[in-house]
Amino acid sequence: MAQKAVVLLSGGLDSTTVLAQAQADGYQVYALSFDYGQRHDSELDAAKKIAERAGVTEHKIIPMNLRTIGGSALTDADLAVPEEESEGIPVTYVPARNTVFLSIALGWAEVVDADAIFIGVSAVDYSGYPDCRPEYIAAFEKMANLATKRGVEGRSVRILTPLIDLTKADTVRLGLSLGVDYSATVSCYQANSQGEACGVCDSCRLRIKGFAGAELADPTRYVP
Repeated sequence: MAQKAVVLLSGGLDSTTVLAQAQADGYQVYALSFDYGQRHDSELDAAKKIAERAGVTEHKIIPMNLRTIGGSALTDADLAVPEEESEGIPVTYVPARNTVFLSIALGWAEVVDADAIFIGVSAVDYSGYPDCRPEYIAAFEKMANLATKRGVEGRSVRILTPLIDLTKADTVRLGLSLGVDYSATVSCYQANSQGEACGVCDSCRLRIKGFAGAELADPTRYVP
């Protein structure tokens, strides 16, 4: 029997690469996405297509309205998505998002008896989010195995981050080696209803940098 893994799938470049890596590593994948009140549904539409194409065992989309607490340009319409680089932690950081997402993933991992949770965080080319750092992942994994039935029974759940030490260019190269179709992914913070990217937000800039660094054509559909 193949080991099982819950894979956090946003529909973007990083999470799609991680899904492909989990399958290449032999895991039976349970994909998990969140409709958390983000600015658009294009990334969720992409996640549905990606999960279906990948033939995952199951794909869940969990509804939760983080707009009720706001605090981020991705969940509060009164805050503009920055279109220029900014210093420090940007306003696109969603407070405690990865902690919330990983907690739900941990619960589902217990239900399906999964051995691992995959998340596409990177500590190299990222936006400065505190919940993308290796020390955060290590702390969450420790907590997860203190707080779960599996953990206290000695069957620990691992939090796996195959992109943690990769640049965006390295991630692109990895994904292409795994057969990822990046034209199907949506990473933009403010994509339109057709899934076309703005090309100027922080996520778009990192994506553009990744394809340029890998010296590969960027298949992203940008707003004309």
